[in-house]
Amino acid sequence: MWTKDKQFYRSFFSVCIVLMLQNIIVISVNLADNIMLGGYSENALSGAAAVNQIQFVFQQLLTAAGEGVVIIGSQYWGKRQPDAVKKIMATALRTGLAFGGILFLLVSLFPFQVIGLFTENQAIVREGVRYLQIIRFTYLFFAVTMIVEAALRCAEMVKISLWLSVMTFFVNCGINYVLIYGRFGAPELGIQGAAIGTLTARILECVVVLLYAGKRTHGLYFRPAELFRESRQLRRDYFATVISMMVVQGLWGLNNALQTMILGHLSDSAIAAGSISSTLYLLLKSMSVGAASAAAIIVGQTVGSGKYEKVKEYAKTMQVLFLLIGIVSGTLLFFVRIPVLRLYDLSGETRQLANTFLMLQCIVCVGMSYQMPVNNGIIRGGGSPQFGVKLDIISIWLIVLPVSFVMAFVVKASPVVVFCCLNADQVFKCLPSAIKVNKGHWIRKLTREEQEI
Repeated sequence: MWTKDKQFYRSFFSVCIVLMLQNIIVISVNLADNIMLGGYSENALSGAAAVNQIQFVFQQLLTAAGEGVVIIGSQYWGKRQPDAVKKIMATALRTGLAFGGILFLLVSLFPFQVIGLFTENQAIVREGVRYLQIIRFTYLFFAVTMIVEAALRCAEMVKISLWLSVMTFFVNCGINYVLIYGRFGAPELGIQGAAIGTLTARILECVVVLLYAGKRTHGLYFRPAELFRESRQLRRDYFATVISMMVVQGLWGLNNALQTMILGHLSDSAIAAGSISSTLYLLLKSMSVGAASAAAIIVGQTVGSGKYEKVKEYAKTMQVLFLLIGIVSGTLLFFVRIPVLRLYDLSGETRQLANTFLMLQCIVCVGMSYQMPVNNGIIRGGGSPQFGVKLDIISIWLIVLPVSFVMAFVVKASPVVVFCCLNADQVFKCLPSAIKVNKGHWIRKLTREEQEI
């Protein structure tokens, strides 16, 4: 069950830990925003939560675009063909910027209608629109950062992502503290202060990652012209792999937005409690996100080098690691939930509801920590992203959301029951994932010979 390959453990944990820390810092920025806004106004917290659901849908599409680069690019890096990685990145970059431009236009033309999808409370809608008017300018910068970081991950250059996240954390939190509350003589801008902090941080991280990518001191540097130099053949290969992933990631982002919409229409307390619990849950989920990314890179590089038996050996070891990560994550979530909730200025009903949601997510965390890295790491990195697409479409859109809508709007069940329905897929997807990775065929070589590119 356990591989004896020491290089595997060095590669897995070096990549996993760095990406885990990066993700923790990224989520900590959102947690800090939530805590600061929660201490300022519950309406401001709920308004930002609604806007962040739009951001989450966009982020999921960018994640799919970036993961497409990682899946194919890692195999090319395993074959020592860095130029192919650059051309794949160029296609992904155009795609990400197109998504960002479309979203910018949508929220600029229909801000009240978009926020109104998540809540009927006009005070929350007004706060959300104030936040959205500034945060929409982050979309294009964020797209560039996500895609370039994904290309660098193909070559296991992940430390830049960690340092970018550290920079973002301090810049964002510092500006938030000053502008939300009006410290040191600055104007008290409330929710708009939080948006300004995020925008400033996004611009800085985009500039820094581009400067780093252009350095000649590493094996995968990009000249400015290469950022948009594509290959027609690689573009076809990229979209053949990534389209289904974009569909499922977009649907996953939409699923989270619909979850917020459902909870928001149950009560105002539910939307705030859902935002608090989901942010803390995502913080602990960072361990699994790092593990999934490390698995995708290692599996992709190993497939690219043609060592298929090693891939299967690594897959068995990683499954045990994923389960251990899930147990640790769920346990930590159980113990940190009360101290974190004390940081918020909440009504008794909202506090109790958030605590109940977090208790349930302690269990959900274990299932998620196994099935998500198996699907998004091992199987996807092995060249078969379509399995995860089919599994998510069936579980979320044919089971979870229909049942949740019925429980919320027909049965009129409590927010806790609806919350259980919304998160049930994280547990029942474990069985088909285990069967596929241990019994099914999922290793596919996606690369071409250099003369074909």
